[in-house]
Formats: sequence, structure tokens, C-alpha cells
Amino acid sequence: MSGHSHYSTIKRQKESNDAAKGQVFSKLTRAISIAVKTGGGPVPESNYKLRVAIDKARALNMPKVNIERAISKGTAGGALEEVTYEGFGPEGVAIMVEVATDNRNRSGQEIKNIFEKGGGSLAGPGAVSFNFEPRGFLIVKKDKNTEEQMLTLIDLDVEDMEESSDGIEVYVDANVLSQTREKLEGKGFNIISTELVQKPKNYQSLVDEKKASKVLSLLDNLEKHDDVQKVFANFDIPEDILEKIANE
Repeated sequence: MSGHSHYSTIKRQKESNDAAKGQVFSKLTRAISIAVKTGGGPVPESNYKLRVAIDKARALNMPKVNIERAISKGTAGGALEEVTYEGFGPEGVAIMVEVATDNRNRSGQEIKNIFEKGGGSLAGPGAVSFNFEPRGFLIVKKDKNTEEQMLTLIDLDVEDMEESSDGIEVYVDANVLSQTREKLEGKGFNIISTELVQKPKNYQSLVDEKKASKVLSLLDNLEKHDDVQKVFANFDIPEDILEKIANE
């Protein structure tokens, strides 16, 4: 939506501007280890989930030795598992939280507490997931002729795309993310990042500054939890409201 920012964009900007990379690297380590365990082993060429996790780690300048250590940790096994929690934030915003944990009971209680302290509530499986759909997500670097790039992307049968400050955001079927990346690179596109996401089917616009700030505060606290890997939410905020919140 023109003049509005989705939560996915807000989150990426915060992540890239975050000077304290320690927690980011900790989350990436878990993501890589989980990908090894659940995606098909330690070889990126045959485990696309791992390749996506490694690409994101490299994009955020995670040291190579840390990446290799995370792969080894995943190969060694252990109790780490993926769990997805669903809930509602203030104003009824739908939220999905992907967690990597070695103790789902502990994580579940802590996530529940964060929701409640932030004015939301943890819900059961299926409560909000019907509002989202799994998608492959790519950010393509813009060149001087963005319009021509977007026309080429249309010809390549991408599902959806939108120009942003980061680049051109492209959505595809989650099952063809790997093939799409290879196809785009073959056409000369520079891929900044790829990711498997939960894309909202529709967005709720938060136009009140205080209400928007409250929702962002809850999501920020969820993101700060060590076990949380990804947070998805179905809202957008007008850019002028977002700027006011950022300057508070």
C-alpha cells in the first residue's frame, strides 16, 4: 500500500539498523541449526531451508565461523524444535510467532506472558493462521530502470511484488523459491535476500499513533525473546505515523 509500511518492512529496517548484533546472531544460529535438523541435512545445495538461513546470516554479516558452528550444532542433534504460536495483539491484530526451543512448555508460557503484558492474548492453533499463507519472499536490488525490472518480473510469473526502500519485494509460491531465485539470477537480477514467510491475506491499517505504538511495542518484545525466530502480523502503518513513533 502506497504511503504505508507493512510490519515485515518495519522489522527489516530495525534489524539492519540494530547496532547490537549479538542477539541477531544468536537467532540466526538457531535458525541454521533448525534448518539442518528439519530441512534435510548440512549441505545447502540439497537443503534449501538451510541455504535461505545461511543467505540471511551472510546478508547481516554473520562471521563464517559462526555459520559453520551453527551447522555443526544442528548436525549433532539435540532437543531443539520448531513451534508456532498464534495470538492477537491490541486492536485485534493477528500475530504468528515462530520459535526454536529446547523446552516448548517454558517458551509457551513466556510467549503467553509477553502477549498479555502487551495488551494481547495467546490463542490456540488455527486461531489466526487462516489469515496468512506461506510464501517465498525475495528482495531484488533496484537498478536505474526499476520499471523495466518490474515488467520483466511480471513476465517471470511472480505472484506479487512491490517497490520499497529496500528494493523490489517479490512473493512467489513457497515451493518454488529456490527455482525462482535461480531463474532471477539467470536473468541478471541481484538478489539481496530470500526468506520463507507467512504473508497476510489482508492488512489492518493502524492510523492512530498511540494504538500503532502499542502494537509495535508488543511485537518488539516478542522479537527480543531469545527463542523467537520470526514474527508475522497483518497490519500496516501510514509512514507519517511511523515517523512520529520513531522520533518519540
